[in-house]
Amino acid sequence: MTTASSTLILGGARSGKSRFAEQRVIDSGLERHYVATGRAWDEEMRARIDQHKADRGDLWTTHEKPLDLVGQLAAIDGEGRAVLVDCLTLWVTNLMMEERDMTAEFAALAAHVPRAKARLVIVSNEVGLGIVPDNRMAREFRDHAGRLHQMIAAVAADVYFIAAGLPLKMKG
Repeated sequence: MTTASSTLILGGARSGKSRFAEQRVIDSGLERHYVATGRAWDEEMRARIDQHKADRGDLWTTHEKPLDLVGQLAAIDGEGRAVLVDCLTLWVTNLMMEERDMTAEFAALAAHVPRAKARLVIVSNEVGLGIVPDNRMAREFRDHAGRLHQMIAAVAADVYFIAAGLPLKMKG
């Protein structure tokens, strides 16, 4: 893997996408950075975050950035580094909860991805494969996530879809 490239990894919950993403970073041999966008809104989420940290171990530098994703990516960008972002859908949730300008935030990320010097591996949940959500906020979330995925897929060098732990290469 070259340093200056990017991969978007999509899949459903518990599909194996994070494990696949982590392995890509490990296989790169580059300095490992993990940008976590999740927030611990409750004890169950706090336990999930703690388990993810324990699973990764001490060979990763973790950056917890629920909102300023692009700022964090810019701050740690550099050759010889691999940066895993997990995940875009949690970032979308955080942006919605803070009533941020989704168009501007998404455009900033889409502009950063192809310019990054670090190897970027970006994880997100594919949420558009199920039934139409029954409430406005959930529909807006699904729509925001779908638009963001299209934008990042357009600028990423590689795109994978993961199902049942199996990767399907869609681009690259």
